[in-house]
Amino acid sequence: MDVQVAPLRPWEDFFPGSDRFAVPDFKDISKWNNRVVSNLVYYQTNYLAMAAAVICLVGFFNPFGMLLGGTIVVLIFLGFVWTSHNKDFFRKFKKQYPTVFILAIMLSSYFIISLFGDVMVFVFGITFPMLLMFIHASLRLRNLKNKVENKMEGIGLKKTPMSIVLEALEQQDENFAKISDFISKAKE
Repeated sequence: MDVQVAPLRPWEDFFPGSDRFAVPDFKDISKWNNRVVSNLVYYQTNYLAMAAAVICLVGFFNPFGMLLGGTIVVLIFLGFVWTSHNKDFFRKFKKQYPTVFILAIMLSSYFIISLFGDVMVFVFGITFPMLLMFIHASLRLRNLKNKVENKMEGIGLKKTPMSIVLEALEQQDENFAKISDFISKAKE
């Protein structure tokens, strides 16, 4: 299946006003996780544009540090994902504690980047855009279009860059994975 880039959502949809934002229920982690994943998938192009703007700004002031930091984070992310797919212990750990898994990636990246002395590039160029995405995805209430788009991606009718990343982190819903497997088998 071809990877499709999600459309850039209008500013009025991305930041519609305070009535479409709410603090998540911290007692129901699965519901909060579902909201974050849904918003990450639905607004992925907006998040990419926001991250690109911050990365370009930081990269303008320190291009070598930004390139080094980005390379280190990507290599560590790929190493963690490869390990979690090839070692049962890490696969189970990632499935049970996805936040700890992502924090381990970030802390490992921070440690290695600190050896090169470009910690501020890491903080502002890499971590700050991720923090902005997480805050928006946590606070933004989902709408009907958001839910429909996520269902289409979940059952395999669409494949986007964010769904690939979330799949690598094993954050896709298991029911959707079963339906997607069924559809792919039916196509054969």
